[in-house]
Amino acid sequence: MVAAGIAGAAATLAGKRLVARLTSGRVGGPSGYNAAKVTVSGPIQRTRSRSSSLSGGTACIADEIVEQIEAADDDAAVEALLIELNTPGGEVLPSDDIRRAAVDFEGPTIAYATDTCASGGYWIASGCDELWARDASLVGSIGVVGSRPNAAGLADKLGLSYEQFTAGEYKDAGVPLREIQDSEREYLQSIVDGYYEQFVETVSEGRGMDPDAIRETEARIYLGTDALELGLVDELGTETDVEDRIGELIGAEVETRAFEPDRSVAERLGLGAERVAFAAGNGVANVAVGDGSDLDIELK
Repeated sequence: MVAAGIAGAAATLAGKRLVARLTSGRVGGPSGYNAAKVTVSGPIQRTRSRSSSLSGGTACIADEIVEQIEAADDDAAVEALLIELNTPGGEVLPSDDIRRAAVDFEGPTIAYATDTCASGGYWIASGCDELWARDASLVGSIGVVGSRPNAAGLADKLGLSYEQFTAGEYKDAGVPLREIQDSEREYLQSIVDGYYEQFVETVSEGRGMDPDAIRETEARIYLGTDALELGLVDELGTETDVEDRIGELIGAEVETRAFEPDRSVAERLGLGAERVAFAAGNGVANVAVGDGSDLDIELK
């Protein structure tokens, strides 16, 4: 009976310790870690309902990433933030939401590019204090893509006609069931150009770069070594090197805790499949993330 009681007490104590470890990142208190790691992986989207043509699996949901950064900021144990980036880009405003969350974090923030840090990923990185990459990382692609399907020819073959009643000259600009007019093309291009100028301004302010130097990259992607020469990244190194740098910034040995959204087993398996597909080389140029409007605009 005594042995059973001791065993029961030990099990209870072990359970309490496990709960404490699992919840300490949310409520503060003794932890053993002093830095938070948040991972941005896959095409950046607003909600989980939109699928990515990159893999057909789980994409990077911006609102979840923002929640994790805010949770890390609220954690009394966390002194610094590491944002790991492996993304070809995605939707404009969701990318900017993550960047703003990084800017608002109280403490040093370092972005670390693994395989790919392109477009929306670079937009996010511009909100961090430093950007690190590997020698062979793909970095850059500071540009914007706008696209619209053209189904006018198909509609003609099927005998379909388009008629819509609108108020305002450009209310139905970009509708795919008719040929686009030159004035509409100019109007839609101006929207893409506006996003591009905003991208250049954001990177210029965040990275302390000359806007003309950013435009001269011509939305290309660069190997980490070339990106370093161009000033697109600050340093090259491994994640261990990044943690050493964080230690210098906070004046302590670094112990990192991963902040991740709660996911079901099925969702975790889907995320794993996405990362395999991404690593297998579906490519930066293949991602197409729509927002449901006539003109799909993305950082790419």
